Amino acid sequence: MSDKTLHPNSLALHAGFRSDPTTNSVAPPIYQTTSYQFDSTEHASNLFALSELGNIYTRIMNPTCDVLEQRLSQLEGGVAALAVSSGQAASTFAILNLCQSGDNFVTSTDLYGGTWNLFANTFKQLGIDVRFADPSNPENFAKLTDEKTRCYYAETLPNPKLEVFPIQEVSDIGNELGVPLIVDNTAAPIICKPIDHGASIVMYSTTKYIGGHGNSIGGVIIDSGNFDWEKNGDRFPLLTTPDPSYHGAIWTEAVKPLGPIAYILRARVTLLRDVGASMSPFNAFNFIQGVETLPLRMERHCENANLVASFLKERSEVSKVIYPSLMNGPPLDRAHKYLKSGFFGGLLGFELKGGREAGQKFIDSLKMIYHVANIGDARTLAIHPASTTHSQLSEEEQRASGVTPGYVRLSVGIEYHEDIIRDIDQALLSI
Repeated sequence: MSDKTLHPNSLALHAGFRSDPTTNSVAPPIYQTTSYQFDSTEHASNLFALSELGNIYTRIMNPTCDVLEQRLSQLEGGVAALAVSSGQAASTFAILNLCQSGDNFVTSTDLYGGTWNLFANTFKQLGIDVRFADPSNPENFAKLTDEKTRCYYAETLPNPKLEVFPIQEVSDIGNELGVPLIVDNTAAPIICKPIDHGASIVMYSTTKYIGGHGNSIGGVIIDSGNFDWEKNGDRFPLLTTPDPSYHGAIWTEAVKPLGPIAYILRARVTLLRDVGASMSPFNAFNFIQGVETLPLRMERHCENANLVASFLKERSEVSKVIYPSLMNGPPLDRAHKYLKSGFFGGLLGFELKGGREAGQKFIDSLKMIYHVANIGDARTLAIHPASTTHSQLSEEEQRASGVTPGYVRLSVGIEYHEDIIRDIDQALLSI
């Protein structure tokens, strides 16, 4: 049976690995090694010349990481993937693989605070201009595009605004202008497949739902293989002109015998080689375990979050509940269009009438729910973004990204739903 015929629930368990050829181990081994024996000088030469793919050094590739890369690539419908040390590294590599000093890219305003800071400040120091577009009108992306625009960037289910991004609408604009769309799907694995809607690159912080147990940091970039870099060659000199850091290789030409993997191969053999933000084999092993139960966990996350949202909607202390199924108009339409039917994610936000003081009091009163700067854990997590994750942003930037003084974000876990609601109830009563 081909992996292409398998349901995602089965791919999560079987894609990319059957058994270890040496020991017949069913669980992928942790290849805790730095280096790999070459068969001959010819073999080594072929590997370094990219005329043959294989293991050279764990900073660039590792067999345990390879299983994770294959599994996530197949789950997303991509052609290849690259595992890196964190979600922030994945965001950084995804952009730097296309942009250099003097270039620009257009991103949605609806972003995680750390990503906003990376784009608006660190990239600015590198000479890369970021242009923020309100995704409520996809045409805003076209208006900010010029001949130096290398890509568009967005989050499927942006944290903390939680309004689903118009993936197809923006990718259609990008295809017309020759600009690929990069989508961070961290908050919506299994329940959304951005590549099916036109995204060219998908990335994840595997730290979150993919790992699912709050024990490892990592990220992954997945290449759809569906963007024609050569057709739009003038816009992508990093892929279509000689690379002085790799023997003058022109990536779109060098990969032709290997398939449509110019983007992801350059990310591996130049960026990962030079920057060294590698995922450890041990973390890759943990993520593989997480992937195996990911479809089942996402079902429970979504079911519990829906019940919690319904509970909060009736509370007098709460002025607004932010959850995709409770939205109206275009945001609700997009939730139904892009998310798996009946599944609206495990994240929700709510605004307390008492503002910042009430938000902090609520957090401090929780007993079972963890106060943690993370999402996607099997446990339920809560945070007050205005005083933590988004505190580096100005008040205007916070509001643009969906954060108000009384906003509390919940990452709803897989515990028994009544226990989650009971803890929220007692914390609300303490305000």
